[in-house]
Amino acid sequence: MNTGYYHNPNREEGPHVVAIGGGTGLSTMLRGLKRRTENITAIVTVADDGGGSGMLREDLGMPPPGDIRHCMESLANAEPVMGQLLHYRFPTDSGRLAGQSFGNLILAALNGIAPSFDQAVTMMSQVLAITGRVLPVTNADVQLEAEFENGTKVVGESRISEFKKEQDCRITQVKLLPERPTALPDAIEAIQQADLIVFGPGSLYTSVIPNLLVEGIAAAAAQSKAMRVYVCNIMTQEGETEGYTVSDHVGALLEHGQKGMLDLCLANSAPIPSYLVEKYRPENAVPIRVDRAATEALGVELVTRPIANTAAMDFARHDPNRLSEALMELFYSRSVRVATDHGVRYILER
Repeated sequence: MNTGYYHNPNREEGPHVVAIGGGTGLSTMLRGLKRRTENITAIVTVADDGGGSGMLREDLGMPPPGDIRHCMESLANAEPVMGQLLHYRFPTDSGRLAGQSFGNLILAALNGIAPSFDQAVTMMSQVLAITGRVLPVTNADVQLEAEFENGTKVVGESRISEFKKEQDCRITQVKLLPERPTALPDAIEAIQQADLIVFGPGSLYTSVIPNLLVEGIAAAAAQSKAMRVYVCNIMTQEGETEGYTVSDHVGALLEHGQKGMLDLCLANSAPIPSYLVEKYRPENAVPIRVDRAATEALGVELVTRPIANTAAMDFARHDPNRLSEALMELFYSRSVRVATDHGVRYILER
């Protein structure tokens, strides 16, 4: 059995990794994973309705491009000037373009000439020469609805955080409107062919769980023979997961997805610098408490590794290299590399 990713330096023969989520957490992880394997598929939520993405969604009737653009930026191998263009945001005195990302506009233009949004994403991926693939989880026009412990509901991903703070109670469930939209066939196929499936990191209810509400995604993951890992966030999130432990996160995922969908939960063990903890205090956000017994009672093994960026000065986030290294170490220590008629694959020892 292969017991370390160092034994496999060839990225072309690296494991087929499917990463499911959205937001900055997913794009951060992708930057590390692309150094370990070329066989990456990012499956990204399209429930966002705020910011520049929300404006394009409203004005052009297209799915929100922001989370998908972030993932493509992380996987891009484009020229430096193109990288600068993707990151460029129009200044605040630019009228309707104020604060808009040029990368979003490129994707919006491609969406105008492509037969479908997923094909527009493919075209932009080719322009950026990305490592792997980025796929919207669905081409459907969906909204996210959250229901709270007191029975109230709110529609719109961008409204959930403030509404939760007003209600001062937990989210009990989220769902997509319309419910159970059809998944992109390529997304289902990628999950079926994966060696390693990673959920998160990212906002629990607005970045990770919405993907599980698309028809076929959770079922494909539950039926997969791949190693299935949830990367838990480092801090609780204001307006979404205040007071949550690791087991609360895992429980919410399983409730919205399917039982047997996860093998492992990877949580951070590195101490968060006190200056960052203090910075989060006004938000009532704290490092997520690791409750091993409660997590494993859900049928999910809990593994801790020092995967936080302890040198960060602004936000408590995962370190791309530490996180990808931990994922690869877990994967290779439990998998056997075999040659098949279709190339190198990995068999997980359960």
